[in-house]
Amino acid sequence: MRRFVAMPLLLAALAPTASAQPAPLRRTPSPGLDVLHYAFRIALYDTSDRIEGTATVTAAATQSLSEIVLDLVGVGADGKGMTVTGVSEPFDGCSAACSPSPVRFAQRDGLLVLDRPLAVGDTVALTIAYTGVPADGLVISRNRHRDRTFFGDNWPMRARYWLPTNDHLTDKATVTFDVSAPSGYRVVANGRRVSAEALPSNRLRTVYRSDVPIPPKVMVIGAAPFAVQTVGELRPGVPVESWVFRQDSTAGFFDYALALPIAAYFDSLIAPYPYEKLANVQSKTIYGGMENSGAIFYHEGSVTGDRSSESLLAHEIAHQWFGDGATEADWPHLWLSEGFATYLTEVYLERRYGTPRLRENMAQAREQVVGFLRQTPLPLVDTVTANVSEMLTANPYQRGAWVLHMLRQRVGDGAFFDGLRRYYAAHGYQPDGTAGPNATTDDFRRAMEASSGQNLRTFFDQWTRRSDVPRLATTHRYDARRRQLVVTVHQTQPGAPFAFPLAVDVGGSRRTLDVRQRRQTFRIPTRTRPATVVFDPDTALLFEAAP
Repeated sequence: MRRFVAMPLLLAALAPTASAQPAPLRRTPSPGLDVLHYAFRIALYDTSDRIEGTATVTAAATQSLSEIVLDLVGVGADGKGMTVTGVSEPFDGCSAACSPSPVRFAQRDGLLVLDRPLAVGDTVALTIAYTGVPADGLVISRNRHRDRTFFGDNWPMRARYWLPTNDHLTDKATVTFDVSAPSGYRVVANGRRVSAEALPSNRLRTVYRSDVPIPPKVMVIGAAPFAVQTVGELRPGVPVESWVFRQDSTAGFFDYALALPIAAYFDSLIAPYPYEKLANVQSKTIYGGMENSGAIFYHEGSVTGDRSSESLLAHEIAHQWFGDGATEADWPHLWLSEGFATYLTEVYLERRYGTPRLRENMAQAREQVVGFLRQTPLPLVDTVTANVSEMLTANPYQRGAWVLHMLRQRVGDGAFFDGLRRYYAAHGYQPDGTAGPNATTDDFRRAMEASSGQNLRTFFDQWTRRSDVPRLATTHRYDARRRQLVVTVHQTQPGAPFAFPLAVDVGGSRRTLDVRQRRQTFRIPTRTRPATVVFDPDTALLFEAAP
C-alpha cells in the first residue's frame, strides 16, 4: 500500500471527516450567468472564528435573467453560516465620491438571490457585504503544533459556505484575494502576490491575484505561522514554493522540494505550467491533498522528512493540468480529473524508477478496482451516485487510471501522449489565457481518435460505460502431436463478453490473443512443451481472475 501511495493515501484521507457538512444544496450552476472575476476581501481574527467579507462579483449574462442567483449558505440551527448585510452596485458613470446603489436581495435554501435583471450580453459588478462563522469550506482549526490556522477547502462545492460564488466547476473566473489577518500569520492564495503591508493593531494585509480563470472548487486562501522557501523556477517569473509549518521547516523543505522536478516533468510532457506560481502547502485540508490552482494543499502529515509523499505530490501537481486546467463538464466524468492524476503519477514514477514499478503499482490498483466493483458495481462515467463526495473511491481513481493504461497499450506511447496533449490543448488553457470548454468522456475519446487514427468507440463504451470488468478463467494444455499449446479463455462475468487483446508469455515468447467471445480456444505453435505459461505478463489488462 505504501508504494502505491498516491491512490491509497488519497482514498484513506479523501473522505470528509465526521465534522464535514452534508452535500451542498445545489449541484448545477446558475443558468445564463458567467462570472468573469471575483474580488474577495476577507478579515480573519484570532479572537473569534467569525470572518468579515466583501465580494465584488463581476458577471455577464449569456441569456436574459430576471434575477441573479449565487450560492451562499446562510445561518443554520448551530448558528454557523453567512449573513449578507448589504448588496450594492455603482451608478453608471459614478465618480469615486458617489454612493453606490443598493440592490435588494434574499437568502434562502443555500442561495443568495439578487434582484438585478440582466439582458443578454449585459455585464454587472455587484458588491456583497457579509459576515459569519463558516459552517464548512474554510477550515478554522489548530495544526499538529497547536497553532491556529485557516485553510480554504472548497471541493467539491463547498466554496458556498464562506464565499458567494456560482459554485460549479463549469464557471471559471479570475480571482483576487485581499486578506487581513494577525501579523503572526503568513497568507497564501491562488495567483501572484500583489502586495503585503502592515496595518494598525498588529495586523497584516496580503493581496493575491490570479489572472488565470479557475473554478470556485480551487479558489482558496491559507493562513498559518508558515515558513516559506522558494525551491526554484519553472521558468523566469514562475516560482515553485514550499509553505510548511514553521516547526516543520527542515523536514518540509526537504520533502516538498520534489515538486520542482515533478512539475518540470509534466510541463515538458503535456504543456507549459499554466499558473503564476506553484505553492506546495502543508495544511489542515480534510483530504489527503487538494489541487487548488497554483496553491496545492497537502494534509499536515505529508511532511515526514523522508520524502514518502512523492506520489502524493505528483498526483496533486498533475491535477494542475487535468482537473484544474482541462476540467470535466460535470461530476459523472470525475475520472477525467482523478483517473488522469492517478495515472500520470504512475507515468512519472515509471520514468523515475522504471517499468517494473509501474507494473507493480498497476497490479495493486487492479486488485482495488476488482474489490470495489464486487461491492459496488458502477460505470466509470458515474451517473448513479448522487452525493459527489461518495464518488471518492477506486472507481474514478484506480479504474480511471486503468482505462488510460489500457488505452496507452492500444494506441502506443506516441499516439497516447500526443492525444493527452491534444485533449489539453482543446480543453485546457488557451494561448490567449482563456479557459477552454469543460470536457466530457466523449471529448477525450475524440482527441485520442484524432491522435491515433483509430475508432475507439467500442473501447470507451465497454471500459467507461459498463458496470463490470472481464472475469477470466484461463486453461492451457500442450498438444504434443500437433506441437501446439491449446489455450482456452472463458469470460464468466454475467454481462456480455468484452473485446480485448490478451498477451500470453509462452516459455519466453510473447503472443497476443484477440479475445471477443465468451469462450474462445487458441492454438499457439511451439516445438516443445513450454516450461511456463503466463497470462497478461506485462500487467496490461484490467480483469478479475475467476476462481
